[in-house]
Amino acid sequence: MVNQNSTEVARIATRMAISNRDEEEILKESYFKQGVKVTAVNVGGNINESIHKILERALVASKRNNLIRDEHLHEGAVIGATRDALMQISNRANAQNVGGKIGIARKGEHISVCIFLSIGLLHLDEVVIGIGHRSLPE
Repeated sequence: MVNQNSTEVARIATRMAISNRDEEEILKESYFKQGVKVTAVNVGGNINESIHKILERALVASKRNNLIRDEHLHEGAVIGATRDALMQISNRANAQNVGGKIGIARKGEHISVCIFLSIGLLHLDEVVIGIGHRSLPE
């Protein structure tokens, strides 16, 4: 049987990643009332040069918004989920300039990280999305 909480948290992380700034604050309040902690952070630049910044921003945003505690296990879960999401987008975004957002959601023991990026290709923009999930104790 599939755990519905993990898919629900993944959907919420995706919703946060595709939201604009105005929607973000409304979503934070709405999800908080449902018992879900969320955050989002903008990212951009050359993907190959920005990987460490993306990992760092996801970790800092998670701590700052109380999605995780300042513990090795919690930090590792966010870094691991973020790396999974990065691996899903790396082939499409390799050596390209990107701009987008990281959405992170946590409910109970489930945490998901979604990375939504626009890849600049001359006058065309390619879109790519990656998502990672981890379980950690409450």
